[in-house]
Amino acid sequence: MATNGHSRTARRKQKKAAKKPLWKKILMISFIAVLAIGIGVGALFTYYIITAPDIDASKLDTPFPSKIYDKDGELFANLGAEQRTKVEYEELPEVLVNAVLSTEDARFFDHPGVDIWRVGGALVANLKNGFGSEGASTITQQLVEKSFLSPEKKISIKVQEMWLALRLEQKYSKEEILEMYLNKIYYGNQAYGVGKASELYFGKTDLSELTLPEAAILAGLPQRPSGYNPFKNPELTKDRMNTVLSLMVDNGKISESEAEEARQVDIPSLLTEDTPDPTPYQAFLQQVSKEVEEKIDGVDIYTDGLEIHTTIDTDAQDHVESLLSDDSPINYPAPVTDEDGDEHEMKAGMTVLDTETGAIRAIGGARGGLENDGLNYATDISRQPGSTFKPIIDYGPAIEQNQWSTYHQLNDDGPYDIAGSDQKINTWASQYYGWVSMRYALQQSLNVPAVKTFDEVGASNAKQFAEGLGISFGDNDIRLTDAIGGGIGTNPLDLAGAYRAFGNGGIYNEPYAVTKVEFPDSGRTVELKPEPEAAMSESTAYMITDMLKTAISEGTGAQANVPGLPDAGKTGTTTREKVDGSPDSWFNGYTTDYTISVWTGYNDNNITLPDTKIPHALYKSTMMELSQDVDTADFTKPDSVVEVAVEKGSNPAKLPSDYTPESQTVTELFVKGTEPTKTSEQYDQLDPVDGLDAAYDEESEAIQVEWDYDSEEDVSYDVSASIDGGQMQNLSSTDETSMEISNVEPGATYEIEVVATTEGSTSEPATTSVQVPGDEEEDENEEEDEGGNVPPVEGLNAAAADSAIDVSWQYNGPPAQFEVSVEQDGSQLQTQTVDSEGIVIEGDGVQPGRTYSIVVTPVGQNGANQGVRGEPSRTEVSIPGGDNSGGSEGDDESNSDNGEDSGGGNENESEEGNGQDENDEES
Repeated sequence: MATNGHSRTARRKQKKAAKKPLWKKILMISFIAVLAIGIGVGALFTYYIITAPDIDASKLDTPFPSKIYDKDGELFANLGAEQRTKVEYEELPEVLVNAVLSTEDARFFDHPGVDIWRVGGALVANLKNGFGSEGASTITQQLVEKSFLSPEKKISIKVQEMWLALRLEQKYSKEEILEMYLNKIYYGNQAYGVGKASELYFGKTDLSELTLPEAAILAGLPQRPSGYNPFKNPELTKDRMNTVLSLMVDNGKISESEAEEARQVDIPSLLTEDTPDPTPYQAFLQQVSKEVEEKIDGVDIYTDGLEIHTTIDTDAQDHVESLLSDDSPINYPAPVTDEDGDEHEMKAGMTVLDTETGAIRAIGGARGGLENDGLNYATDISRQPGSTFKPIIDYGPAIEQNQWSTYHQLNDDGPYDIAGSDQKINTWASQYYGWVSMRYALQQSLNVPAVKTFDEVGASNAKQFAEGLGISFGDNDIRLTDAIGGGIGTNPLDLAGAYRAFGNGGIYNEPYAVTKVEFPDSGRTVELKPEPEAAMSESTAYMITDMLKTAISEGTGAQANVPGLPDAGKTGTTTREKVDGSPDSWFNGYTTDYTISVWTGYNDNNITLPDTKIPHALYKSTMMELSQDVDTADFTKPDSVVEVAVEKGSNPAKLPSDYTPESQTVTELFVKGTEPTKTSEQYDQLDPVDGLDAAYDEESEAIQVEWDYDSEEDVSYDVSASIDGGQMQNLSSTDETSMEISNVEPGATYEIEVVATTEGSTSEPATTSVQVPGDEEEDENEEEDEGGNVPPVEGLNAAAADSAIDVSWQYNGPPAQFEVSVEQDGSQLQTQTVDSEGIVIEGDGVQPGRTYSIVVTPVGQNGANQGVRGEPSRTEVSIPGGDNSGGSEGDDESNSDNGEDSGGGNENESEEGNGQDENDEES
């Protein structure tokens, strides 16, 4: 019974428990969860607050300068150490205070350091768009963040920021906080604090003199000091000023009519004429600032006291800046005057990279240096690259995708018709070369082969390859004109990055100026060095490089070539519709150590360059300076590339036969496994002549030579002879099967040789000999005659060639040696004896700027003529001075490059056909 009773009691308790409502359970669980979360959040926030830094009064007034180190760890810049003027709160005019508060913190005088209303609005925005999408920082919080905290967007830092703002408000008055804030913030152009900014931009040291537009400009600048720089970007400055004026109207600080009147102001008219002096290395520092601010949220290199380690080579930077300075050794053209009478100065920008790592060693941002954080022509422009794009978008993809060889044949056969339009793409001077190798097409920067290559590779493959080298097309579709650099815009930094990969075995990484950033207060270090990636195969990189070595040594880039240095490079110029000449000129070149990209042009790209060779000079000077006293290694051929001798003109490539003339053989590069295996049959050895016979004809006193030859080919015959075992000398070439040899030497034995030949092919020689009857009486007379039977030489000629004298003559007589003497002012300087009919005289006795007499005397060798001297022959020659020979070299380089420049006009025609206002590259 007891057991049953216990069971009934247990069942009643279970039934009672089962009747408890479900909502009470949910409510209890939720309450416990919220309580737990609240305790957890409270504990976490308490931890954040406990670990917050102390309020250090010494950090409230002065921003902390950032230290910038070069590639060797040496300090070279200390940003933010100067350009400050402290102001008191009483010096702040009402118009400035109203502008600042309307822009940054409208309820500044009403909240305790944290604005709850702004926090609520920001919380909603962050829930919708992610943490950090919208801030709610008051002026007090901004002052705390700039003075004590990291700029990172973290909940812990935001909690600490709010806590310290509340504490700061308890310790200082609103007026003191606003004063500290306005003395601390950065206004651009090295100006810290509103007092220095007023003086810098408007020339006003008394802030009470500030006008409404000026106050609005100062209130808007701290958001983006570089972007809203009034010296550099007056239009953006005005947009920002108008925003501030509208906020002031919304907050009831000014009327709409006052705002409208202020909007009419001309920004440049407000600014002082005394613009700030450019900061040394400002072009490089501008890139440093850009990288740090893009890669680390909320950082300001001018106020955050960072230690920034960079890649700059200060020696290289100094040299680059010297080339762009007013005292540059480069002969820049004079300013160009346009139709309106305005003068335009040629602009220039250049970038120097470490080929192996992609580290930026120097940036030449502008001629004369960057003024007021101005436009950086090395990093900020977007100009069409011309033919410098051909390795990137045509030939590189062709090797990578289709495994073309450097010999691959392309037909340069005339204007290229663009499908679906009347546009044609031409090559410079409308000169076309027919079938040429890819190497020659790139070397001479021919347009039609480049466009055909692009078509065969395909636009998508070409774009993918270029993007792998850091080239951005944005939202633009790739077009056929991009094949010759006539569409996409780029800059020297991006092009140097792309070319560097060709010199680095196909490995690309984004060019970088900053390796790491250290936050001294927290001990935190952020590494910024980008990761390298393979953009192409080693074979593609090496084969493009090898072709570009030819382009700089023998092609359009000859004027940039550094003698003795294994470098590769490519030129590029552009044209525009209805504009004569080239508005842009480029040169990109590299060694295994350095990669350099240079651009020149004008801000108005409808103005053409009077000299397109300035980039060549800038590259050559810089590469020579960087490579001085350095053992620069050549590019190493990878195992995936083979060198193969092929027969010129074979298409597809074929191996030369045993009979292919050496002049018709060329060595080119192939991706291993794609080299030719078939042998050309173009050249073969001809059969020798038949029935060769020679006989002396007493009536004509000449040797009659005859032979037979049975062939349908167009054959000619080279006839040679030797006298009494002497040297075989060519007598003539004939299409006939007979020949007469006149003026023969009595008593001499003639050996006669006949070789059949066609274009590039020859036969084995056929030989015969004949004895010419002697004349005893004549022989005796000749022995008595001092001159014997040794006639003088004929056609004596002497020509100067590079501090040497090239002497040649003809001789028609018995075997003889030739005594060659060099005389000056009647004195004999040197004498040589030779068997040939020519000699090159050189050495210390031949000097530029002097005139010499050349005397050639034949001396008999055989028989009665042994030792008999013929009549001497004489001529004179003058050696040019050093200046003349240098001029000749310059002319050669000029001829090498004229083709490229002249191409612009024809490429311009291709643009007119489409009606596009874009560059159509010529070379």
